[in-house]
Amino acid sequence: MEAYGMAGHLIRRLQQISTQVFTTRAREAGFDLTSVQFAAMDAIREKPGIDQAGVAAMIAYDKATIGGVIDRLVAKGLVARSVSERDRRAREVRLTEHGQRIFDALLPVVRDLQDDILAPLTPEDRARFLDLSRRVIDGSTTS
Repeated sequence: MEAYGMAGHLIRRLQQISTQVFTTRAREAGFDLTSVQFAAMDAIREKPGIDQAGVAAMIAYDKATIGGVIDRLVAKGLVARSVSERDRRAREVRLTEHGQRIFDALLPVVRDLQDDILAPLTPEDRARFLDLSRRVIDGSTTS
């Protein structure tokens, strides 16, 4: 298959594997969150009061669809959203106390599942893979 030798195809397959491992391990641990929701919570935890566009930028997610991600986090009681006092058009978000507890409980699971994603690689290869991935991302004109 021609696509198997193409970076785009391999990256897409790695994303599928990563998402499947995250979903499986999170559910096994009793959490109902997607990897994108977890990433959004991480950004919000890092910068409480950030607006939704800022969350999208931090996690490299589409601004047009981040609202739905935030809506689901609000519905689960994990995030609180309020109108910004600086810009009435912007919506600021913060983790709720419940959201912080869930994030803190899920973080070790997410750290551990990284090994599952890269299981076929040696520790040296994992470090090299992460380094090369960061270099591609940091050098991307679309980041």
